[in-house]
Amino acid sequence: MATRETNPNFMNGVPELLVLRLLQHEEMYGYEIVQAIRERTDAVIVFGEGVVYPVLHGLEHDGALRSRRKTVNGRSRIYYSVTAAGSRRLAALSQTWNNLATAIQSMLMGGHHAKTAS
Repeated sequence: MATRETNPNFMNGVPELLVLRLLQHEEMYGYEIVQAIRERTDAVIVFGEGVVYPVLHGLEHDGALRSRRKTVNGRSRIYYSVTAAGSRRLAALSQTWNNLATAIQSMLMGGHHAKTAS
């Protein structure tokens, strides 16, 4: 029986993609990221801290993010920002997502998804 190729990270990669995109131009802390995702997607995508914090910790562990503790209005928070490795990871994830979205849109429109020579 032939091995079937699947997309096991289809939805698992979405939080990572969105977090990296948000942090690309400004540092943010965890709850701020949760709120930004909700607001910028008009609440179509809502992740709780239980999703965002493991993503942040994993990305930091992998070297895609760096963190620093900062006190604002008397509250100590951990702010995250993207590293050069994180920018490369964001570019790769964005390309993968764009390819996937194009293929899905093609299927929804009743057409065939044709690969273009790169």
